Amino acid sequence: MIGTLINVAAIIIGGLLGILLGSRLQERVRSTVMAGLGLFTLAYALQQFFGTTNALVVLGALIAGALLGEWWQIENGLARLGRWLEIRLGVQNDEPLELQNGQKSRFVRGFLTASLLFCIGPMAILGSIQDGLTGDSSTLIIKAVLDGFASLAFASTLGVGVLFSSLIILVYQGAISLLAVQVQSFFTPIMMSEMSATGGVILMAVAINSLLEIKQIRAGNFLPALIIAPILAMIFLQ
Repeated sequence: MIGTLINVAAIIIGGLLGILLGSRLQERVRSTVMAGLGLFTLAYALQQFFGTTNALVVLGALIAGALLGEWWQIENGLARLGRWLEIRLGVQNDEPLELQNGQKSRFVRGFLTASLLFCIGPMAILGSIQDGLTGDSSTLIIKAVLDGFASLAFASTLGVGVLFSSLIILVYQGAISLLAVQVQSFFTPIMMSEMSATGGVILMAVAINSLLEIKQIRAGNFLPALIIAPILAMIFLQ
């Protein structure tokens, strides 16, 4: 849960800074900072992968996970969920922010837009599982930095509603971490190390796709590999 709490704090701090700074943060500064975060995420992901005791286990998990993910269309499912929530809850519309009850409309749009961005993605799931199983909050701390910066940008235009998206993060990621704690007793150190190494490769996909924008990769479709990796480790490495 520590990683989730740090993530929540980062969103609140970033949102407060965004409200104070407004739109004074230049786009070129934002893009350069995001590139730096992408490079750091890539380096950290490589470090995680190097913790594997057998790279073939990671490879097998990724291939099997990718096949399952493509079959189940996890990435498209996450995208459809986000779009459905946007339409259902009225995040995207052609109305101006300032309606008769302008402050309420602006608050709701900021809250929902930020909540969708922070929750719909592989880093939230991957980081929460790692935090719950191993106590390693590193992935969620990286996500916290990214979310904090995004929160700053959103709050500068959509206002205080962005801050309250931290409540959704607390419940969502906290629930995943607590669920992972319940199965912790079944995982050996080798199983955990292979899961973390596999997670590192998925994290590389996130960095290349979303942060550095080098190549489009459906990172969400690799998520089943997080379950397959410890199973393969249990069968072949124990």
